[in-house]
Amino acid sequence: MKRSKKTPTTTEVYRLLEAEFGVVETPLTFSKPYELAIAVILSAQCTDERVNQVTPELFRTFPTLESFAKAPLAAIEKKIFSTGFYKNKAKSIQGFAKMLLSEFGGELPRTMEEAIRLPGFGRKTANVVLAEIYGVVEGFVVDTHVKRLTKRLGFTKKNDPVQIEREMMKMTPKEICRNLSLYLIFLGRKYCQARRTYCSDCPLSSLCPSYSE
Repeated sequence: MKRSKKTPTTTEVYRLLEAEFGVVETPLTFSKPYELAIAVILSAQCTDERVNQVTPELFRTFPTLESFAKAPLAAIEKKIFSTGFYKNKAKSIQGFAKMLLSEFGGELPRTMEEAIRLPGFGRKTANVVLAEIYGVVEGFVVDTHVKRLTKRLGFTKKNDPVQIEREMMKMTPKEICRNLSLYLIFLGRKYCQARRTYCSDCPLSSLCPSYSE
């Protein structure tokens, strides 16, 4: 049975999720800024858990940007095979390493305009990197969890991530954008999965318009 509820505000959702999850960090593991970028490239159509299984050996094998830039593509492909779409990802990673070295001196750019020029970078990747490395919030990270939950919460009816991002930026205070996106990702994994929901246990059950029991 569904309960009819009005669409909550992003601030209301944020407060409940902050109480549930507390301080949050990106689930992707990295030790150097460019490693986060590579991890996000690998996370496309792949779980963060799988990426975190792959990257330690990947970064041991290729310990510098230069080593990624000079490596045979087949060698990179072999290390990232299990993340899926490994040929395209290997090209993106190598292209990213080459451009970062040749045009940015090996340092990740600090603006969305520059970041999205890098191979393998869409707005999602750029948003993650800018927020995590520099604390710069120029957008709202929309992955598959965020896309699903923003619709279930009534924040959007759109399917395109860029359109969803625009709508979320309009209704969300800038200072909570980074954490709210992460909170929605964690919520999607724990309570509001694509194939199964745990509405009665969900911290948003009191206000979610899609609550069912």
